[in-house]
Amino acid sequence: MKSLVIYFSRAFENYAVGNIKVGNTEIIARKIKEIIGATLFKCEPVKEYSKDYYICCKEAKIYQEKNARPELKHYLTDISTYDTIFIGGPVYYDEYPCEIYTQLDKLDFTGKIIKPFTTHEGSGLGSCVDVLKKKLNGTIIKEGLAIQGSKVNNNEAIIKLNDWINE
Repeated sequence: MKSLVIYFSRAFENYAVGNIKVGNTEIIARKIKEIIGATLFKCEPVKEYSKDYYICCKEAKIYQEKNARPELKHYLTDISTYDTIFIGGPVYYDEYPCEIYTQLDKLDFTGKIIKPFTTHEGSGLGSCVDVLKKKLNGTIIKEGLAIQGSKVNNNEAIIKLNDWINE
């Protein structure tokens, strides 16, 4: 069974842990790769968010209000060789960042198993799973996993991640 992780992650100033070199969601994506050998695809916007956390939040809110689809540096064009697709990102105002949807809108997920995950500081999964259920017809969407961003490196989070992957 071949797996893919499509994710968005942002480094720089972070709400709970100060400045970080690697985003919390990217840490989880890399751990999924370590555990099962999944292929990683990072949704990298052409125009990056501000390094300042509070300005980034304002930018994300504007994107969501406009239902924006920010241009990405690279795109996946074919996911036909993958059975299971993990979709992950931080929770911005109850949803994934718009960059995730920029990529998802370009792919056919019919027949795929989808495993959603988020990193957050209190939002849990937000409405991310519900949005995926509306957008990705013809898929099997499994239970999502929410990991608190400030705890992505603790043993409890790793155990939780391992259990969820192996469900």
